[in-house]
Amino acid sequence: MPVYVDDMNAQYGRMKMVHLLADSDSELHEMADKIGVARKWWQSPEKTSGSHYDIALSKKSLAIQYGAIEITWRQAGAMNARRRVTGELGSPGDAEEWLKNYMQERKKLKDDKV
Repeated sequence: MPVYVDDMNAQYGRMKMVHLLADSDSELHEMADKIGVARKWWQSPEKTSGSHYDIALSKKSLAIQYGAIEITWRQAGAMNARRRVTGELGSPGDAEEWLKNYMQERKKLKDDKV
């Protein structure tokens, strides 16, 4: 299963940060080890929107060299939402459409109850 890096580019001090995520924590931690990110920076699903690391742009370049796939931050958010529902990130190619459909279904169910 692949590992992904997004294009968030959030400011953290003097650094720009992106998300590193994967379907399994073992793959995620393996990539973090390869690119030199300490395990203490792991953000667990119990404390955040989903298992991931926030990494600096220099680490993003390394992750891409090791095979990480570049995605948008919107895809990352939709993939994390899908993982909360299905247990898997799924494909970035249909992640935003999946989230849109899921939200429409939830709204319809809610409206039908009223």
